[in-house]
This record gives sequence, structure tokens and C-alpha cells, in this order.
Amino acid sequence: MKKPTAAPKKISATSNARINDPERTKEDILEIATHAFARDGLAGSRINDIGGLTAASKRMIYYYFENKEGLYRAVLERCYADIRSREEAIRVEDLPPEEALARLVRLKFTYHMEHPEFVRLVMVENIHQGEHMGFLKEAKTRGLFALQQLTRLLERGAAMGVFRQDLNPIDVHTSISALCFYNVSNRWTVAHLLEHDMGEEQHAEKRREAVVDEILRLCRR
Repeated sequence: MKKPTAAPKKISATSNARINDPERTKEDILEIATHAFARDGLAGSRINDIGGLTAASKRMIYYYFENKEGLYRAVLERCYADIRSREEAIRVEDLPPEEALARLVRLKFTYHMEHPEFVRLVMVENIHQGEHMGFLKEAKTRGLFALQQLTRLLERGAAMGVFRQDLNPIDVHTSISALCFYNVSNRWTVAHLLEHDMGEEQHAEKRREAVVDEILRLCRR
């Protein structure tokens, strides 16, 4: 059974972090903080520990992000921006509706599997009842754009007679997210209770195609 990805090693000033390069320094801090918050949550993470794993001092973290909550919000914003940018790159309007939808589902499933820290961060934020999401202006804008992208895709498919006319884009979106999310969020409990590791490559690939099939069946006319 595969073990979770280990936390990143300390980033030294002579490798990735460059104190004289503010953007690189901020990126290094965010990379370390992403894993820290995903592993220990917001309450359990400490600025001292995050600063100790980068070439940036605790003072630099406060300078760029003001406080731990500011750093946490920046981490969330960065994670949502990453997955949304990949979805936008598919250019679904240039593909047949079923192919476009299948690609979106495969991308989301694969992204979750390759970035389990994103799943954990979403779980952390839900534990906090989404109290920090209101500060993520860009994430909300891009989230609405993704929903509009899916809406246009479903409407185009319905107009072509491929998809059902009564589809609710939010229902489709949440169904995709739930099915892709589960393989990461419940991997270890399923592995222990059912002796089946959903994270193993051969199982994950079969599950990904099963999820694609489930979503297409949901949407087909």
C-alpha cells in the first residue's frame, strides 16, 4: 500500500529560495505552507515551523502575508487558481460536447489524485465552515467562470441532442467534484476496511474511467 507523499524538505537559500527575488521567495513560502496546512490544518500549523523550512525568516512571512490566516488564504487562492487554469486550458468550446465533458472529468480526477494536498485543504476549510472563502475574490471569480463554462457546454450538448435538456449545471459540477474527491478523501479508510487501495495506479485508472462513464450517463439524453 502506498504511503502519503512526504512533506517537502527544507528549501535552502542556495537552491530554490532567493531572498532577493520577492516572487520566488513568496512562491517557496506558499509551497511549504500548502503542505503544512494540508497536513496539520490551520490550527495545528505554526509560522515558526513554516519559516524554518524555507530560506525566508518568520519576519518575511509576516511581511508578505501579515499573519497565519493571511498565509492560509493565499495558499487556498493559489490552489484554486491552479486547478481552474488547467480547466480553462482545455478549451471545451472547440471539442464535441461528450469529449469535452470527458476531458474535464479526467482532468479533475487526475488533478485530485496528483494533488492530495488540495483535497485536504478543502476538507480543512469545510471544517472551518468556509469562513476564509469570502476573502478569496479571485477564486470565486474563477469558480463562477468554470460553472459558466460547464453551463455553456451542457447547453450546447442539449442543443445538439447529445445531452438532456433538464440538466442543472450545479448538480453536474458537484457530482463531478464528489466522485473525483472521494478517491483521495477516503483512500485510507477504504484501504483498511475493504483491503482495496484506490490510490494504486491500476485501480485509480479504472476508477477514473468509471467516473467519466457515470457523468456521461448522467448527462446523456
